Amino acid sequence: MKHRITIETEFIKMDSLLKYAGIIMSGGEAKELITKGAVTVNGEVCTMRGKKIRRGDTVCFADETIEVL
Repeated sequence: MKHRITIETEFIKMDSLLKYAGIIMSGGEAKELITKGAVTVNGEVCTMRGKKIRRGDTVCFADETIEVL
């Protein structure tokens, strides 16, 4: 499933983005998935849950894709 999320700020942290998009339900769940390497940013595995995601970035987890606008 593809999500398009518009942000009004310069960036959003990756764990917050996953919660905001409704892909995960809690910060603890986000931390676990990210640190296990289950999330990619622009096609590369990212294990930093505080990674700054900016407009134009694409975040993927399982069959979910988030395009940040």
